[in-house]
Amino acid sequence: MATKQPPPLMKKHSQTDLVSRLKTRKILGVGGEDDDGEVHRSKISQVLGNEIKFAVREPLGLRVWQFVSAIIFSGVAIMALAVPDQLYDAVFEEESINSKTPIRLYGGALLSISLIMWNALYTAEKIIIRWTLLTEACYFGVQFFVTTITLLESGQVSMGATLLLFSRVLFVLISIYYYYQVGRRAKKA
Repeated sequence: MATKQPPPLMKKHSQTDLVSRLKTRKILGVGGEDDDGEVHRSKISQVLGNEIKFAVREPLGLRVWQFVSAIIFSGVAIMALAVPDQLYDAVFEEESINSKTPIRLYGGALLSISLIMWNALYTAEKIIIRWTLLTEACYFGVQFFVTTITLLESGQVSMGATLLLFSRVLFVLISIYYYYQVGRRAKKA
């Protein structure tokens, strides 16, 4: 029983023709620029998007600031957990506090935030970096206001408290600066 063999596949000559290939790419919608100026090489990259498009153009010093913030949060958290009396005395220069529990709870909260800061140091996602910077700015801002109100109520202003207030204002400004810098759109050339 003899079976008939199908004819060999013939290569279309139109696909080797440059003009025909360009027409096919135009019909598929690839190869040209989109609204953002991106040139997609294939339909898959057009649908899924370019990874480069989502890469963050990091402002100068951002990673250093994230590292310093993580160190600050971790250091203060460990101090609040281990030696709450000394941490309180460094700021308010008052007699010993009645209970160490609130300061240790503060240390636990700071330790939790510091873990977020350490993880944000290793991410390239713009939204995560921005949220951690906003968290820092909010934390430092709230700490500034709480410390200021406490100092005004007690009537005692120490050198440690003044230094703390100045540093918190500086940290808020730095965090907000990087927050807006990370959120800026890259300028098209």
